[in-house]
Amino acid sequence: MPPPSPATPPADRPWLRRLARLPLPLFRAAGWVVGAALYLGAARRRRIVQQNLDLCFPGESAATRRRWTWETFKHFGQSFVDRVWLWHGPAELVERRVALTGALEVLSQPGAVLHFVPHFYGMDAGWARLTLSVDKPWWTFYAPQDNPAIDRWVREGRQRFRAPRLVSRHEGTRPLLRGLREGAALCLLPDMDLGARDSVFVPFFGVPTATVTSLPRLAKAAGVPVVPWVCRLVSGGYRVELMPPWAHYPSDDDAADAQRMNAELEAYIRTMPGQYHWLHRRFKTRPPGEPALYRD
Repeated sequence: MPPPSPATPPADRPWLRRLARLPLPLFRAAGWVVGAALYLGAARRRRIVQQNLDLCFPGESAATRRRWTWETFKHFGQSFVDRVWLWHGPAELVERRVALTGALEVLSQPGAVLHFVPHFYGMDAGWARLTLSVDKPWWTFYAPQDNPAIDRWVREGRQRFRAPRLVSRHEGTRPLLRGLREGAALCLLPDMDLGARDSVFVPFFGVPTATVTSLPRLAKAAGVPVVPWVCRLVSGGYRVELMPPWAHYPSDDDAADAQRMNAELEAYIRTMPGQYHWLHRRFKTRPPGEPALYRD
């Protein structure tokens, strides 16, 4: 494949470039410490994770749900620390530590494609590897960070290879549709609670959940396939798993399409419950008349 073209030159951070060359076990140990500190110090977030897991996995033992709660914080910390080598290490290091697997043939097919990318903690690693190795016009949605310094670091990191287009959530979905019509490979992350607007209430692990319909609406408007990918933390780094395009999707029913998206996501989560972003209050928005599900 052709060599990646950089985005605008990142700010010079030689100390991060030096850190990026450290062995992976040191990063994973540092991430464990970060995760443990958050697990012990962020009591409110820990309760949110526990409440989410209680709602989604009532049939699992309390001990299993406690283990997944800890794993959620551990993997969050490890994926955060791993950004040092993902965003500042040599390109060949990223290529070596982040494997591409699955239906790789979809990456070489011409034309626009809409990627469904759930909020697993490996998503930044998957994005880095795909933008590094696959010569396409990559686009994605982006939630600006409150801290300007962190926001700049995150934007530079995610734009490191091939100058991908980051569309702010404040811009809405119209630029995304334009990108698809221009042939973009668009990564969409629609598995968060964004409120009742543009959402339907469909089951997610059996709980009526406000689910945005942007995935089927964009796929239908642009006439493009939906190709999911997930990225999981593994002992040697990360593994990106490309799935085949969803057959017969979208349909003419946005609610049915949103429900299918949630069902597919449930199946992915069951393979790695401790790597999903349970820190988010996924069930915050309730159907009219239903009580709140969070205790604080």
